[in-house]
Amino acid sequence: MKIVKPLLLIVVTAALLGSLPALGRPFTPRDLVMLSHIADPAVSADGRWLIWDQSETDLAVNTRRHELWRLDLSHAGALPERLAALRGAGAGAPVFGADGRVYFLSELQDGNTAVWSIATTGGSPLQVTGDYALSGFALSPRGDAILVWADRPAGARSLADVGQPARRGRGNVRVYDHLFVRHWDTWSDGRRSQLFVLPFAAGRARGAGHAIEGPLVGDTPSKPMGGSEEIAWSKDGRRVYFVLRQAGPDEALSENFDIFAAPADGSTPPVNLTADNPAIDTLPAVSPDGRWLAWVATARAGYEDDRKVLVLRNLASGETRRLTQQWDRSIDSIAWAGDSGSLYVTAVDRLDHPAFRIDVRKGEVQRLTGAGHVSGITPLPQGGFIYLLDTLTAPGDLWRLDLRGTAARLTAVNGARLGGISWPVVRRFAFRGAGGDTVWGLAMRPTDSVGARSPVALFVHGGPQGTLGDAWSDRVNLAAWAGRGYAGVSVDFHGSIGYGQAFTDSINNDWGGKPLTDLELGLQAAIQRFSFLNAEDVCGVGGSYGGYMMNWIEGHWPHRFRCLIQDDGIFDVRAMAYETDELWADRWDHGGKLYFQAPAAYEKWNPVDAVAAWSTPQLVITGEKDFRSPSTQAVAAFTALQLRGVPSRLLVFPDEGHWVQNPADRLRWYGEVFRWMDHWTRPPSKKR
Repeated sequence: MKIVKPLLLIVVTAALLGSLPALGRPFTPRDLVMLSHIADPAVSADGRWLIWDQSETDLAVNTRRHELWRLDLSHAGALPERLAALRGAGAGAPVFGADGRVYFLSELQDGNTAVWSIATTGGSPLQVTGDYALSGFALSPRGDAILVWADRPAGARSLADVGQPARRGRGNVRVYDHLFVRHWDTWSDGRRSQLFVLPFAAGRARGAGHAIEGPLVGDTPSKPMGGSEEIAWSKDGRRVYFVLRQAGPDEALSENFDIFAAPADGSTPPVNLTADNPAIDTLPAVSPDGRWLAWVATARAGYEDDRKVLVLRNLASGETRRLTQQWDRSIDSIAWAGDSGSLYVTAVDRLDHPAFRIDVRKGEVQRLTGAGHVSGITPLPQGGFIYLLDTLTAPGDLWRLDLRGTAARLTAVNGARLGGISWPVVRRFAFRGAGGDTVWGLAMRPTDSVGARSPVALFVHGGPQGTLGDAWSDRVNLAAWAGRGYAGVSVDFHGSIGYGQAFTDSINNDWGGKPLTDLELGLQAAIQRFSFLNAEDVCGVGGSYGGYMMNWIEGHWPHRFRCLIQDDGIFDVRAMAYETDELWADRWDHGGKLYFQAPAAYEKWNPVDAVAAWSTPQLVITGEKDFRSPSTQAVAAFTALQLRGVPSRLLVFPDEGHWVQNPADRLRWYGEVFRWMDHWTRPPSKKR
């Protein structure tokens, strides 16, 4: 294979948002697991108070505990404060009501999740809803109703309708007549996430409410990860906009999410506003002046990673227009500016995930933030917005961007915990990849390796339509590898996002083709460029599609790696095509046909067909609740390694799904991974 010289382009991202720290202690997996996490920022109507959900790890019970924190934005130099009255209450998802109080979800009483409220300045919390085990809520802008969602039997008319378990004879058995039988990490039980509206007065909701979905059957918000971003009230509080994929025989193959409008009083059935689009419509958001409904839409049915374009609907006339049709980026969050003249959105853009402003009248796009990963955009009434920012070397904190474009950091929630950490240095690089296309990557140098070469972890991201950019990760954290003394390299191979839709589409029906070429050329380019990389001691690391690539490398890039580590990967694409939950993804990625319709398209990229060539030591990791890449795939890969006599180890987490989430399990995950890499990439005298 001809090696093309890399482009002469390097961009340096300094650690911790631009400053190179003095040498100190290394960042460890325990540091990672014990970090505070910020989520769900909310701002009061007068712009004075900022409140958020902050969680901490409790290793004793192997979980995270959530509390509410606040910051007075009207006083320069004000410090964040915990809402003391809610300490230990498990409070989350805060929003401000029309009455100025903070409303939130909590299990303060009887273990059932309910909506509660508290004054921003403190005091005793008040229970707003009954004990109905809610999943989420959204307050009416008029302050006279509250919308909640909860799992109930399909067609439930109120929260009180909990149904009776179906009886199919004796014995403990699950019985199904159609897909889904299981999704993400849960077996289907006949219940659906459904919306109910409750009357609200004097700070309390009354009764069990009424359903507003009429004859529709589906999950709203969507499962497994949908939330309040899929729900919107009209400005006058008379109707609700929500996202739903209608259930049916093809649900496991369908990505046809639609936006429905329903009267809040449930008087008439919902109306489908996007029935003419067979693909995804989601993220409904009503403008502050009540004139516009915005959402994002894809164009190709069955393709969840198609480009998401911003759409506007004039709520008076019904006229719609695709505002960002000419912008080759895929939008994944939207928030209206207070003047209704523009929207703030986020999208992956070449290793970053910045914020952009989009002008409603002209559709012009302006990038607002620099390096790193932006989320949680919360517009301020006086202009500008609050946002969360993280990078590869800095976990998330809250920032404010004012009307002049000046950014100011508001929190340092992990400042004390991370004091004295010696952070790695991150370098961006570009090279000529498959077909001569420009491909980007990242290289990370441990701070204690100055003047020396470090063993290398080559990270392969999942998706496969994804990215391993300048963003913090609680799962595969490159800084933790650097703290162990490993250098890191990642490559945004063909199929990655943030480079235009054609680049993302290029992995279709080519799982083991251009991506593998990019990894080969990218690793070579990084080694030629960066002297701190030890070319002899390299271990491949990948999860999901990245785990597939570890198995593909076993048979198609032999003898390059000291070891491989696959987490929830794919071993046999034939079995995967019938075992995975969301069948649309496999179908699209292999040419748009199911396995029995085009078996050759799948078998062309099937790792199982090259097992006779497997020889690289491999650590195989899986979660028994993973229904995306089922654990049987990991067991099969481990069996193949054992039968081949290849050094191998199988790590099974009984309580985990596609991602390892429990704190103690993450510590064990890193312990096993680092021991594996230490064994194969370091001589005994250099092992830690």
